[in-house]
Amino acid sequence: MRRLGLLVVLGAMLVEVCPVFADTDGWNYLIEKLVADGVQRERVVAAFSDPRVAPFVGLDFSPEAPRESRALYRRFLRPATLAAAHRCRVRYAEAFEAAERAHGVSADIVAAIIFIESGCGYNTGSKLVLYRLARLAMANEPENLQRNLDRYTGGAGSIDPDTAAQLRARARYLEDTFYPEVRALFAVADRMGVDPLAIRGSGSGAFGAPQFLPTSYLAYGVDGNGDGRVSLYDTEDAAASCASYFAGHGWRPGLSTKERRAVVWEYNRSSAYVDTVLALAARINAAPVTYARQTAKRKPVKGRKQHRRSVQTAAR
Repeated sequence: MRRLGLLVVLGAMLVEVCPVFADTDGWNYLIEKLVADGVQRERVVAAFSDPRVAPFVGLDFSPEAPRESRALYRRFLRPATLAAAHRCRVRYAEAFEAAERAHGVSADIVAAIIFIESGCGYNTGSKLVLYRLARLAMANEPENLQRNLDRYTGGAGSIDPDTAAQLRARARYLEDTFYPEVRALFAVADRMGVDPLAIRGSGSGAFGAPQFLPTSYLAYGVDGNGDGRVSLYDTEDAAASCASYFAGHGWRPGLSTKERRAVVWEYNRSSAYVDTVLALAARINAAPVTYARQTAKRKPVKGRKQHRRSVQTAAR
């Protein structure tokens, strides 16, 4: 969420002037930044010393951000997946429509987002969110940045100045984007009443049925079922929070197609994603045609083994 900060100079200074504690598996750069921002040292050290958090051994990154392939989303408009999306829309109609009434955001859009992001909440991810976000936040750590610059010397001992500038800019972008998410995760854990390491999600550090990043949870999380807490793993809260996010980014009834695209773009800045969300939302309420009926007219290719794929989507 798609839903994505700037203390680079201060962070670098802190590494130099703050007392250096026992090395915490390579995470000291990030630990010192978090402590400087008010997160209790003992809490941060305990989190990054936990055996569930792997040591930081480096993060490779390229000068430019990779683009999402349209192939990632093709399955969402296939008959079997459309039928599954329709079942999701029907099963949780009350939650989606309550979110629409509260925030003015189409129930079909909310349903499409939650289906694409997590298969209607069935696949929210099992990765350690703290670790996934922390790795990205370490991009601009001095040794890691130098290692990436060295990767582009081409064996000549020097690097093209433009490439070096791009790598430095990319490192700053990753740190500025993901460091605030690491910091926010500790606040999210407090609100949820859990240990930061208990929050699991996708490989990109997003969690819950709508796959929010921590700052999005803090800004747009809504208690949709009135139980006094916000859990993005509850469909009512997930739907209300997703609608809250869209409303906060300008969604309102009567938007033009161009305006709707601009709002979905803020959720995940991928043209392929935007196209898929809008197409699925437009078709999610149609009476589903079962996979069996769609494929009954197709004759198996002689000698080719037939496969059926699960329609459960993977959290990104």
